[in-house]
Amino acid sequence: MSLQIAIVGLPNVGKSTLFNALTKTQSAQAANYPFCTIDPNVGVVEVPDERLQRLSDIVQPKKILPTIVEFVDVAGLVKGASQGEGLGNQFLSHIRQCDAIAQVVRHFADDDVTHVHDSVHPKRDREIIESELILADLQTIEKRMLKSAGEARSGDKAKKIYHELLEKILPQLEAGTLAVNIDLDEEELEMLRDLHLITLKPIMYIVNVHETEVGIVSTEELRKQIEAPDNTKVIPISAKVESELIDFDKEEAKAYLSELGLKETGLNLLIREAYELLNLQTYFTAGVQEVRAWTVKKGATAPEAAGVIHTDFQDGFIRAEVIAYQDFVEQGGEQASKEKGLMRLEGKEYIVKDGDVMHFRFNS
Repeated sequence: MSLQIAIVGLPNVGKSTLFNALTKTQSAQAANYPFCTIDPNVGVVEVPDERLQRLSDIVQPKKILPTIVEFVDVAGLVKGASQGEGLGNQFLSHIRQCDAIAQVVRHFADDDVTHVHDSVHPKRDREIIESELILADLQTIEKRMLKSAGEARSGDKAKKIYHELLEKILPQLEAGTLAVNIDLDEEELEMLRDLHLITLKPIMYIVNVHETEVGIVSTEELRKQIEAPDNTKVIPISAKVESELIDFDKEEAKAYLSELGLKETGLNLLIREAYELLNLQTYFTAGVQEVRAWTVKKGATAPEAAGVIHTDFQDGFIRAEVIAYQDFVEQGGEQASKEKGLMRLEGKEYIVKDGDVMHFRFNS
């Protein structure tokens, strides 16, 4: 499974600069005026994971295949986007297929980079974007309710429950609550799946700070400034720093980050936080043909993990041969791990752990 994250925000907050840096491309035109990005740009980024290289050093495969994240650079939204302002409606639709939203909020001051509202005000900017996302969802809910009201009167119990669920959500959206913050159980979430509500997606806040602040700024202070809920992720990043890192080699990048008081790039931090936000983890397959990383949900069973490779693996699952990553590395590979009794045979109920090195047996 690949992870897709929509990068959203007002014009000129640093979205496209960040996108270009994260994807190490110049595919998103960065210009000092609104709507310079007309179509969503999609960049595929390898997920950094040192474990993949350590496994490859042991196995010496023909190929090394990391798992990936797709970033979607959505054109700058403005107030009234849900009503079509700034070509907003077509851009909002691009968010619906993504797994999560990364909202870029501008914190840096720069007289050479105009602001669509003529001043830098992170809290106001966050509220404008979220209001537009909520308004788009309200349109979706209200439209569906016109249909569900009649269906509920038919006497069908399920349709009545569905209409009551929409009635539960509507006033909370109208009050400015994101759907992801509404108390909904698993059954209700499943009922809402076909609506593709934008604000039901997990959200993180990327606060684009000045390069001199990125290594010292307090995350909690930024959280207060934008008034983000306590349960959300706030990530300080300097898009300018990330863009400068594109042309650095590994040692130069390490030295530059150290000068700024940073231990890792914004890309690494963002991906790690995204995995945590979406409750994801990584397992590995390791053989002479390839060493590969795979992404699964935390709590996934062995057959579900096999299904990420191919549905036939899940349908015909027999068992999984599992070696913990640390054991695999310490023993120097599969054979020594087997000899030490560190390879386990696991069945359909096995819950995959982060870092498991796995091989699946299945009926074709």
